[in-house]
Amino acid sequence: MPLLETHNLVMQFGGIRAVNDASIEVEPNRVAALIGPNGAGKTTTFNIISGLQEPTSGTIRFDGQDITKLPVHERARLGIARTFQRLEVFGSLSVYDNIRTALEIHRSWSGSRTPIRSRTDELLERVGVRDYADMPADSIPTGVARLTELGRALATDPRLLLLDEPSSGLDEEETDEFGELLLQLAEEGRSVLMVEHDVDLVFEYCEWVDVLDFGTIIARGTAKEIQRNPVVQAAYLGEATSDEVEQAAAKVHAEELAHASADATGGEAG
Repeated sequence: MPLLETHNLVMQFGGIRAVNDASIEVEPNRVAALIGPNGAGKTTTFNIISGLQEPTSGTIRFDGQDITKLPVHERARLGIARTFQRLEVFGSLSVYDNIRTALEIHRSWSGSRTPIRSRTDELLERVGVRDYADMPADSIPTGVARLTELGRALATDPRLLLLDEPSSGLDEEETDEFGELLLQLAEEGRSVLMVEHDVDLVFEYCEWVDVLDFGTIIARGTAKEIQRNPVVQAAYLGEATSDEVEQAAAKVHAEELAHASADATGGEAG
């Protein structure tokens, strides 16, 4: 069973559909990506999943539970954590205190008895920001701030990480290290869904990719399948017509229906 499922999400802003019937699944222990051109609706989709925006219609299930109406803090307590495209670190606090504060908040409701100091040190090391521990978060490079956000998210012991443009500001070596960290997190039992413009990172480290354009899922599959998809290539080049997008979305929808029908048939046969 998927850890995360969205079914036919719609987000309407006046006459504009920022998200249009988007259905996404993230399996347990998987690194997955949601990609697409600028303005495709990716961050809005993340806002809906994390509870910052309520969808016009559609449902969200987490580990089999309908969480569509749950507030942000309850989703966090179920094990959903996220980072933001626009950095949301506590700028006046040090990098160390950003992570320590998240650990203290988590401890206040989770009952965890993990020592705060040792766990903070562990997370600083893990995300690669120990050298910046004593610096105010508003004075560090963008890439380091994004890693600090990741450390703060990990402090909540999440089952699902939603990462919005997590590699922005990282150099090539740091990006590779970040990709390896994602694989380690999956091996430990966490799932990752990231919005990312660095397609090299996506295609090297993600097991599954969904592609969004004009708010609509136009393709999904393995990295290799997405790389050679002509509609995806056209969308990124700005050459996909509305008819091509609609046809691609209809194909994805037909595949979803066929998959659901096969599951139902299999269930009856069993």
